[in-house]
Amino acid sequence: MSSSTPYYLKGSPMAIRLNSVIGWLARHGLSLAGTAEMSVRGRKSGRMQRIPVNPHTHDGGQYLVSARGHSQWVRNMRAAGGGELRVGRKVRAFTAVELPDEEKLPILRTYLEKWGWEVNQYFQGVTARSSDEEIVAAAHDHPVFRITVRS
Repeated sequence: MSSSTPYYLKGSPMAIRLNSVIGWLARHGLSLAGTAEMSVRGRKSGRMQRIPVNPHTHDGGQYLVSARGHSQWVRNMRAAGGGELRVGRKVRAFTAVELPDEEKLPILRTYLEKWGWEVNQYFQGVTARSSDEEIVAAAHDHPVFRITVRS
């Protein structure tokens, strides 16, 4: 992959099926380890796109991390600037601001501590135990959004 091509690891057919099940569970009120279903408006279609996510809390802030890189939901979030998180009937609208790479280190480390069992495979050898330098080097490949729930 050239350095100008953004990192994106497409899900396998099994991962896509599993994501569908996790999203369905969240939509119906069952959150696995804190998962939620996110809806974000498609930048081309204008329709709401749904995907299961792992909202991550760090130092009082809430974040969404794209383990798979510059995916469709990331591109849609950049265009939409927010979306909704759902677990059952509880729907929270939020705004989102993408963090610059130099601010991602503590969020990525704690995200990997909590969710590494699920997402380490997408971080190309980087884990919660990696050095600061290794995590910073991987930061560009993993967009992070600070989200603020609207009241």
